[in-house]
Amino acid sequence: MEAVRVITGRGVPLDRSDVDTDQIIPSDWLKRVERTGFEAGLFSEWRDDRDFVLNQEPYQGATVLVAGENFGTGSSREHAVWAIQQYGFAAVVSPRFGDIFRNNATKNGLVPVEVSAEVGRQLLDALVADPTLELIVDVELRVLEVPGLDLVVDFPLDDAVRHRFLHGLDDIGLTLQHEAEITAYEQQRPAWMPVIA
Repeated sequence: MEAVRVITGRGVPLDRSDVDTDQIIPSDWLKRVERTGFEAGLFSEWRDDRDFVLNQEPYQGATVLVAGENFGTGSSREHAVWAIQQYGFAAVVSPRFGDIFRNNATKNGLVPVEVSAEVGRQLLDALVADPTLELIVDVELRVLEVPGLDLVVDFPLDDAVRHRFLHGLDDIGLTLQHEAEITAYEQQRPAWMPVIA
């Protein structure tokens, strides 16, 4: 996982509530063995509609997905996070996230930015009016800033999760921080104990 400190970019207004992981990445995509190529499946059933927001030219290349309330509910598929990231998004803004989705996001380097319903509505409306609007997600300060709206709001981010983002640590990276202790323990383990080869 790469370190994430500040994300600066344009946003995409996904003005839908209760978006579940099956809508984010339909189950047909879960048959893939590799962990790449999921961007093509992101909202694939909605992308058949030429008016769907991801098909609109002004939003191409945006790095922040701004969604309605209750984003990422449903199943525990990690593929939903992979699809969002592989499409090019580094953060998702919503008034509420599904717990499992939020957990998967933080373990994979996708920043979940939870804002009030009022701020969420303001952002959705502003991005429809001006697709060039810039958003800044500062992980270190735990702040979402939109200079064009004179908006600065804090967002919740657990200290341990913030640490993971700032240092680019996934679960393996966290474990490897204790490599010296693990090695020392393994060297002192009695030879009669079972080993995994």
